[in-house]
Amino acid sequence: MLEQIVDDYLNFLGYFTIHNVPFHPDKLGGDYNAREDSVPSDIDVIGFNPRKRGVERVVVVTCKSWQGGFHAERLLEQMQGKKKNPKRETWRHFRELWVPKWSDAFRKEIERRTSANVFTYKIAVTRLIGDPAGWSADPKIAANLPDCPVGFLEMRDMWETILSGLTERPAASELGRLAQLLKAARVTD
Repeated sequence: MLEQIVDDYLNFLGYFTIHNVPFHPDKLGGDYNAREDSVPSDIDVIGFNPRKRGVERVVVVTCKSWQGGFHAERLLEQMQGKKKNPKRETWRHFRELWVPKWSDAFRKEIERRTSANVFTYKIAVTRLIGDPAGWSADPKIAANLPDCPVGFLEMRDMWETILSGLTERPAASELGRLAQLLKAARVTD
């Protein structure tokens, strides 16, 4: 569901979108491991706005709709090896940020789809917990996504942006139209 909300949000902002775009490391790459790398990952949402320039022209979003919220500091510390994850290794949720062969494949797929080699990378979350600043400052993430800013999209912020930009003209996105109807019904302001 969060993917659909992000898709509608980016449409509301004027982006053309595509979602669930598969990618995986090059099978001919020297560090390819069939056991670890044969199952593709996917890019949740890619937004392209022809009216924008630079890193804002393309926005790439991974969605984490975890009901307990996104614990930014704890998850980054788990990826850095400073804390242990009792379940699945945390970096596996963010291979495109953490593993060079996956980030190469990720960037190549984005360039293939958009012709852009720089873009804005966002993690969409239901609720952000803690300080996310470490994600954009982490040297490993910066090396794997060179010249690409990393940030977050919180559900609340997407909703408030849509509400503040509504007019009486029917919105172009389903989320925007829902917001208009809820506002007209005085369910929300």
